[in-house]
Amino acid sequence: MKQPLRMRQVGIKQAVPRQVSVSRTVIVWVILYCCFTGICSLQSSIAQHIHHHHSLQDSSAHSDRRADSLFIAEVQDRKGADKVLHAEPLFIDLIRDLGARKGEAEWNIGFGLTDRTLYDRYSVLVEYEWAPIDRLGLEIEVPMTLYSPINGSKDIPSNRVESLKLAAQYSFFVSEEIATSLAVGYINELEFTDLNEIGRKPLLKGNLFNPFFIAAKRWGNNVHTLLYTGARLDQAFGGNLQAAWEINSNFHYMITGTRNFIGLEVNKLVQHGTLDMVLRPQMRVGIDDHVMIGIVAGIPVSRTNERLGLFLRLIYEPPH
Repeated sequence: MKQPLRMRQVGIKQAVPRQVSVSRTVIVWVILYCCFTGICSLQSSIAQHIHHHHSLQDSSAHSDRRADSLFIAEVQDRKGADKVLHAEPLFIDLIRDLGARKGEAEWNIGFGLTDRTLYDRYSVLVEYEWAPIDRLGLEIEVPMTLYSPINGSKDIPSNRVESLKLAAQYSFFVSEEIATSLAVGYINELEFTDLNEIGRKPLLKGNLFNPFFIAAKRWGNNVHTLLYTGARLDQAFGGNLQAAWEINSNFHYMITGTRNFIGLEVNKLVQHGTLDMVLRPQMRVGIDDHVMIGIVAGIPVSRTNERLGLFLRLIYEPPH
């Protein structure tokens, strides 16, 4: 009986370091949850005040419909080219709003944490996107990735600045009448060498080509759907071309009279005959007319070497 007891004790000791990593993830989740609930409470108080003001004149249902109509009209009926209000996914975001109008711009700062089997992966990105002409969006982004070992593991990737990402997107069909937009785009990433190999190897190690297609539809005033799909062609300089296909499905519900939404982004990647899928429930909250915060959870469905993840996006739209 003693030998099985010692085996159980060893198993317990081996599990403790893994619990440390899980606890770290839980702590981050709790912090983000507290921040979000605080923001939502403030937004709720403001919304209740506005709703109370409207209820003095109209019924609740009529006020909600009117608020939605006014907000949609604020986006769509501004002077300029046609544009449909769509909810934009937060993890794999768009290059610019569909049907973008000349002069629009946006800054994004993102931070992510993914719990993998042997290490934690931290991602940081800075991006700027703008519309030089109607319906055309351009973007420049620099993503970075840092790794932290779990249980002293040495089998982890090197920290790196991932790439210089340049992208363009053109909305070739925009219909306010049927609340639908279609767009095509292209992303090119010049991939950098790992930080610990700079100086010993060339600065650039490869190219990632990513043509894509987007179809978006708003159903009524609140429900939004969007499909983002395209090929990912990765080629190291002097190496073979690695091909994959991504299919991202999005479902969002936009809160009445606001830019706030809740939704689900489903990221699917088909490569080497296998399908990787991650569910990303998400929320976006507007702080004021120019600042929004997005919070995204990552729940892998078919990945064996990846656990829960989270992503936070800060969005700033300068006045124009």
